[in-house]
Amino acid sequence: MSIALKQVFNKDKTFRPKRKFEPGTQRFELHKRAQASLNSGVDLKAAVQLPSGEDQNDWVAVHVVDFFNRINLIYGTICEFCTERTCPVMSGGPKYEYRWQDDLKYKKPTALPAPQYMNLLMDWIEVQINNEDIFPTCVGVPFPKNFLQICKKILCRLFRVFVHVYIHHFDRVIVMGAEAHVNTCYKHFYYFVTEMNLIDRKELEPLRMAELDGI
Repeated sequence: MSIALKQVFNKDKTFRPKRKFEPGTQRFELHKRAQASLNSGVDLKAAVQLPSGEDQNDWVAVHVVDFFNRINLIYGTICEFCTERTCPVMSGGPKYEYRWQDDLKYKKPTALPAPQYMNLLMDWIEVQINNEDIFPTCVGVPFPKNFLQICKKILCRLFRVFVHVYIHHFDRVIVMGAEAHVNTCYKHFYYFVTEMNLIDRKELEPLRMAELDGI
């Protein structure tokens, strides 16, 4: 990683504070285990597999929060180049346009400039992962029955950030010397969501596996 990029990442340049895991909790231990696997250089396909004896919801929760933090950071490094002028529509090339819907202000899918879409997306995810009824932090408090469905929606929308960054802003990522970091993060994300079956394959079409092999 380049010196300039290290400075950016060390500044913790995100849109909002990170959600962290409380030391001493099972989720904190899972988070440490997942990070240790990544840092040891273990194959990413093996690193994303559910550890024996662990709860699937805990494993998914740890990764959803981690991916939110990482992807938020990645977009934060290029957001000054993603403007309403350069990106008047949230898209992934000419074939893919992503419209925002949150059942509050935007009750129907609405075309928005990419930066506005990104801010709404990050705000929406932050609300979800900080909601104790969805992502409980207390030991013994169960996850809601629709937990995996909520996580699927979060991850599907986070994938769109990768699509936009790769197709519209990867030149800036290269200039910053950040391509290795972004590529590793994307591979980690891809292997996790496919291993745990959390994103429909057709949603992954903008960044096909054939392209992943070349990353």
